[in-house]
Amino acid sequence: MPSLKSIVAVPNFVSKEEHTALVGSTPTSFNDIPPVLKYKEENVSVLIEPAFENFPSENAVQGTLYVLTSVLAFISTSGTGFQIEYPAITLHAVSRGTPQPSIYCQLDESYGTENDAASSDEVTDMRELTIVPQNAASLDHIFEALSECASLHPDPKGDEDDLDDAFIDLDPSTFETFTGDENEELSEVGRAALAHLESIIYDPHELRPDFSDADVNGNLDALEDAEEKNK
Repeated sequence: MPSLKSIVAVPNFVSKEEHTALVGSTPTSFNDIPPVLKYKEENVSVLIEPAFENFPSENAVQGTLYVLTSVLAFISTSGTGFQIEYPAITLHAVSRGTPQPSIYCQLDESYGTENDAASSDEVTDMRELTIVPQNAASLDHIFEALSECASLHPDPKGDEDDLDDAFIDLDPSTFETFTGDENEELSEVGRAALAHLESIIYDPHELRPDFSDADVNGNLDALEDAEEKNK
């Protein structure tokens, strides 16, 4: 289905207080509990580009915005509207510029369709949604509620992409093994690694750089002479 779905009524929902009471009553199935209304704003106009064929532009002039934990919904004063599932909202932000402060959203038109499984490298069709509340002071409240609800519906494709990025397939044929043959030459990285190993290897003969092999032999001769005299 497209990112926007036509509706003629607001989806069933409960308040935060009602939700708390329902959860506390230990229902048979938590899946039967209606979504929670996180925020509601009246006197809101919307702009959809490109236009949504099932939602005439005159219906976008005024209506009520419902930020539910399940979907983002808008119902015009005429009684028709639309809803959007959160994974279809790829971007949302506060715009305080002209002509009016608003919430700007980008919608992925491929969401819920066969093309939804397409590679992230492919360009998908996008739709823009601008939410303009009459009361500009409500922008932050709408944005916070929208962000909270969106976090409850992470994009499953995003998790798969993260796993793909975490593992890299290595082709052994692309690597050459250094066998130590004198005709082979270490790469720059190999030389650096070798230099590091040589710097940390303990060599007792290098503790006294001024102590040569001749000194060692001379001291040994002196020690033998001393032993002969003591006999």
